[in-house]
Amino acid sequence: MNTTRTRRLRAAALVLAAAGLTVSTAGCAPGSGDDSAAPSSKDASAVQTDAAKMGDVTLNLWDQESRGAQNAQMTELVKRFEAKYPNITIKRNSQSFDDLNKTLPLALSGSKDKVPDIVEANNGRNLLGTFVQGNQVISLDPYAEAYGWKDRYPESVLSLSSYSPDGKTFGSGSLYGLPQGGEIVGVYYNKKLLSSAGLKVPTTWAEFTDSLKTLKADGTTPIMLGDAEKWPAIHVFGPVQGAHTPAEQITDLALGNAGGDWGSDTNVAAATELSDWAKDGYFNKDMLGTKDQPIAERFAKGEGAYMIAGSWNNEIIEASKNASDFGFFAPPPATAGEGASTTGGTSLPFSITSGSQHPDAAAAFIDFITSDEAMKVYADKGNMPVLNTAKLAPASGVGKDTYEAYSAVTTKGHLLPYLDYATPTFSDTLGDALQGLLQGKSSPTDFTKKLQDDYGKFTASNG
Repeated sequence: MNTTRTRRLRAAALVLAAAGLTVSTAGCAPGSGDDSAAPSSKDASAVQTDAAKMGDVTLNLWDQESRGAQNAQMTELVKRFEAKYPNITIKRNSQSFDDLNKTLPLALSGSKDKVPDIVEANNGRNLLGTFVQGNQVISLDPYAEAYGWKDRYPESVLSLSSYSPDGKTFGSGSLYGLPQGGEIVGVYYNKKLLSSAGLKVPTTWAEFTDSLKTLKADGTTPIMLGDAEKWPAIHVFGPVQGAHTPAEQITDLALGNAGGDWGSDTNVAAATELSDWAKDGYFNKDMLGTKDQPIAERFAKGEGAYMIAGSWNNEIIEASKNASDFGFFAPPPATAGEGASTTGGTSLPFSITSGSQHPDAAAAFIDFITSDEAMKVYADKGNMPVLNTAKLAPASGVGKDTYEAYSAVTTKGHLLPYLDYATPTFSDTLGDALQGLLQGKSSPTDFTKKLQDDYGKFTASNG
């Protein structure tokens, strides 16, 4: 999500308590070398990978694995790690995606003896990119070499957590984080409501948009949305944009690379379509004043035919008494049989702060929670792992559907970066602009102009 989860994610606020920032002051383990040395100053041969020989260490972990299945997997992995390495204690500070986005910048800008060791930070420029620029997180390149992460992970996945050392270039350079999960934004659907309206799962974008009109005429709310937090609508706009704008253009825009144009005809067309959906009453009436999770829970109880959202909602759907009534599909392409284009990527990556006194131990923990063993735990608890996805797919249900959609989009289509990655302020800019568009207060051209202004100013200053 990002924002998502991430997203996420994607996206809010907790008062920063001094106690939450406390980290262990335990010294370096005998024989482990100077564990506080910045990894960028040493090569892989100097990295200590035997966590059992690191002495007594307490690591402070800040994560956003606070929801049911997410919390279950992290709780289990922390338990297993501490059992395997009783000399290392993990102290978790788990917050919601929105709260973590607000508290992390405060935490990392504080006294270096009070920052967390490991943080789960949104990949985008507004968080991870800013932390890279401010030297608040360290390059993981020596650890990637020591642990073989570049053999374990596809380059396309690692690129979403990579920046140039100055933080200006997103998508290449050094590695600054490692994710556990895969994510895809698609369409959850209520099988019974589609059937009662005489509809089948659409195979083209035109069929999908036509179905909205049919559902509305049938007395069913076509799409459920809760955008009070101003990020869920981003995940609705993403697939709409993917149906109009070439994937390579969206990628350049989302990564904040110069040369793109939010004011292009295709982006205006996407904004127009989304605006028309709102005008035609295709969303629930309380879409702008209700939060994301309550809407997902209402959808799982049978309200609304579709919900365009991220795969992190699987646990809510599967917890429903009528879970078998629901399915999931990737937003269909313009032409049947073509690869789909939709928003997605990875869960928030785990990074090591420059203030950590135990980066080797922190890296050992990150390696553990991204291992093959961890991927199985991640999947068993109801999450979609970024690795071994096909092997660990559920046998049925929306979990099976999302795994298959993720596989299809990543192999035959285009998995597009989260749009809020674009600039340090783009999450707020896009979130606010979408509210104006959905309320009818902004025209599609006004909407895209706001986005271009933010993107254009950033790319001009980032050269």
